[in-house]
Amino acid sequence: MAETKMAAKGLVNRPAEKQSLSAVVAKFRELGLLGFIIVLSLIVQLRNPSFLTLENMNDMITNTAILSILAVGMMLVIITRGIDLSIGATLALSGMIAALTVNAFPEVNPLIAILLGTAVGLVCGVVLGFLIAKMGILPIIATLGMMNVFRGLTFMASGGKWVSAHQMPVSFKAIATGSIFGINTLIVIAVVIYIVFYYFINHTRTGRQIYAVGSNPESAKISGIRNDRILWLVYSIMGGLSGLAGVLWVSKFASAQGDTAMGYELSVIAACVLGGVSIAGGSGKVSGVILGSILLGILNNALPLINVSPFWQTGIQGSIILIAVITNALVKRGVDRNNLMRRNI
Repeated sequence: MAETKMAAKGLVNRPAEKQSLSAVVAKFRELGLLGFIIVLSLIVQLRNPSFLTLENMNDMITNTAILSILAVGMMLVIITRGIDLSIGATLALSGMIAALTVNAFPEVNPLIAILLGTAVGLVCGVVLGFLIAKMGILPIIATLGMMNVFRGLTFMASGGKWVSAHQMPVSFKAIATGSIFGINTLIVIAVVIYIVFYYFINHTRTGRQIYAVGSNPESAKISGIRNDRILWLVYSIMGGLSGLAGVLWVSKFASAQGDTAMGYELSVIAACVLGGVSIAGGSGKVSGVILGSILLGILNNALPLINVSPFWQTGIQGSIILIAVITNALVKRGVDRNNLMRRNI
C-alpha cells in the first residue's frame, strides 16, 4: 500500500518536474538569447578587433533602430495570429510623401514631416485593419494585396522619379543624423517607443486583451472582448510605426525611391521570430524583440567584417532563424503538454 502511494506520488511529481523545466526554458528564453549574442560578439571580436569599438557599435545600433521600431509593431500583429507583408510598401509611401513635401516646402519644420509620414502610415494601417477585422479577409491576403497598392501609389506620387539628397533640406536630413544628449536621434526614438509599448502591453487592459485574442480568439470573444477592435487597433499601430519608420529611413539615407525597403518586412518578421514571438500567436515579449533586432543587426554588421561571403551570410542568417523557430516550437509544445497533464491530474 505504501509503495502504491509512493508510486502514485512519483507519478504526480514527475509532470510537475517537467512543467518546471519547460517553464524555466520559456521564462529565461531571452536570457539564453542574450548569452548567444554575447558569445557571438566575442567570437567576432577575436576575428576582427574593430567590431566592439565604440564607433562600430554606435553605427550598428543606429542601423538597427528602424528595424527595432517596426519589430515592436509586428510583434503585436503576430501575437494576434496575423502577419503584415505591407510594411515595406507603407514605409516607402510614407517616406516618399514626406520627401516630396520637404522638397516642395524646404522651410517646413522636420516635426511636421514626421507627423505627416506617421499619419500616412496610420491611414494605410487603418485601411488594412478594416479589411481584416471588418471584412474578414485573411491577413496574408489583405496585406499582400495592399502591399502592391501602396507600391503603386508610391510610384504615382513620385512620377517614377527619385528624391535625392540635394532635394532635401538639411533640417530634414538632420532628423537621423542629429543627437539628443549625445545619443543619435534614431536610438532615442526607438528607446522611447519601446518604453511606451512595454507599458502598453504589460500594464494596460488593452495590452492584455491583445494577448487574449491571440491565445484563444473564441474564448476572448466569449469573455466580452471585441476581437475586431483589437485587430483593427494592432494593424493601425503597425501602419503608424511604418509611417514613422518611412520618414526616418528617408532622412537617414537621404533618398526616397519607389522600391525603398523592398522585402524589408521579412527582416522585421525574422527579428520577431528570433526574439521568441510565436507565429502561432499569443506569445511574445518586448525584451525578446529588442534582443532579436540586436542579433539581426549584429549578423548584418559582423559577417562582412569577418569576410564571410555574401552567399554564406544569407545561409547563416537563415539557419539561425530556423533554429529559433524550432526552439520556439519545442518550448511551446512542451509548455502545452505540461499544462494538459496538469489539468488531467
